[in-house]
Amino acid sequence: MDLTGRRLAEAIRVGEASAVEATEAALERIERRDGALAAFVRVTPELALAQARAADRLLAAAGDGPVPPLLGVPVPIKDLNMVAGLPMAAGSAALADFVAPVDDGVVTLLREAGTVMVGKTATPELGLPPYTETDIAPPVRNPWDETRSPGGSSGGAAAAVAGGMVPIAQGSDGGGSIRIPAAACGLVGLKPSRGRISTGPNGVDGAALATSGVLTRDVRDTALALDVLARPWPGDDRLLPRPAAGSFLAACDTDPGPLRVGVVLTPFITPDAPVHPEAIRAVEKTIALLEARGHRVEQVGVPFPAEQWQPFKDVWSVMAAQAPIPPEREHLLVPLTRWMRERGRGVGGVAYANAIANGQQLQRQAASAWADVDLVLSPTLAQPAAPIGSIRNDADPARDFEDQCAYTPWTSTWNILGAPAISLPVHRARVGGGEAGPAEPAEPVERAGPVEPAEPAEPAGPMLPFGAMLGARTGREDLLLALAASLEPDFAPGS
Repeated sequence: MDLTGRRLAEAIRVGEASAVEATEAALERIERRDGALAAFVRVTPELALAQARAADRLLAAAGDGPVPPLLGVPVPIKDLNMVAGLPMAAGSAALADFVAPVDDGVVTLLREAGTVMVGKTATPELGLPPYTETDIAPPVRNPWDETRSPGGSSGGAAAAVAGGMVPIAQGSDGGGSIRIPAAACGLVGLKPSRGRISTGPNGVDGAALATSGVLTRDVRDTALALDVLARPWPGDDRLLPRPAAGSFLAACDTDPGPLRVGVVLTPFITPDAPVHPEAIRAVEKTIALLEARGHRVEQVGVPFPAEQWQPFKDVWSVMAAQAPIPPEREHLLVPLTRWMRERGRGVGGVAYANAIANGQQLQRQAASAWADVDLVLSPTLAQPAAPIGSIRNDADPARDFEDQCAYTPWTSTWNILGAPAISLPVHRARVGGGEAGPAEPAEPVERAGPVEPAEPAEPAGPMLPFGAMLGARTGREDLLLALAASLEPDFAPGS
């Protein structure tokens, strides 16, 4: 799928292609490529073609009038979200027989925007780990190197976009699950602010860590999708202001102005986690792009001591324990999920309330620590895309969780803060085969001038992408998107 979602929608609007043709092309690519990548757990050609024919009829009836913004664009749904009448296993054998009774709200909004639902994409069990390896399907493989994982938990969505099967894929992010696969697969991945995308009309926020979003290859596709999804439902208790530009897509064409950007290379939650030199190089390249555009870059500290993050484990474990798994099917869960659920059941009410309060305190500490900067920049991941099986550890799920944290030491903080963060595919480099490469703790950035580039890794092994992550204050997705769009000409594929 060479066109962006916006350009494909425009081609359909002006008659250069039909929605049926676009859908048939997507289905052909899925059939041809997904055997190797396993991005999809279910392909829905009959439903997709019926929706595409309806889109073509709508376009013909509209004449010169307006049509939905993504009319005819193929967009799959992550298998953590319900599509009425379709199975939703959520990556688990324990839920293999569940058929969704209704559409989730984001599915409704994407359908109203004219998208064509070509299938359900793979997720790890209950969306918990940052790899997409389950007991009910083959592991999802990274299009850049099929021995490696695309990340998770929106791993199938990322593989579908990076593999050229679709231009946009719906995902979700409760600890990095959009940004992690975006970095691993060379894509754009935005985690919106808490409350920007409603869980309505059927869902609840719970601990309010997770949000829906999309994986794309293009900043403006991400912005347009956010315009589609950022619609309130009755009963919402969080209503964030719309961007001053009128839409998130329009914000991409605004000047973000001179910004102050704080840089953090020290991992937030695992300070001793090894950081690959090419992950640092991604940040250094971003710094150079920012300074070339007149932005001021300076070092900032970590927002809170790592031990203060630990209550997040209680919240995450309780979320796992809340999943409605029938008791007679509990034994079908993978060891990591069983371990997390057992841990979650041991978290008392007071401990859970304290963990939620601790998260609120961390929001205030971060606001104070970063009060003098507009944005915060870090690597997205500490390492390149992980080899399949290198993090999953059924024999020792506690070690599995520790290794997840070392791989993703920055992402979950933004879920706790409730603030938006975006991973941008700013860098590509060859890394050694097999393991994830050199492992040295990151040194803080001491800087007041131009960056001296890090020594690149030995040019052997596959070419892999590395993401840089920018975070903003709550409600400022427009600022992130404006800046990302201004940087995009220098990191887009082929640049």
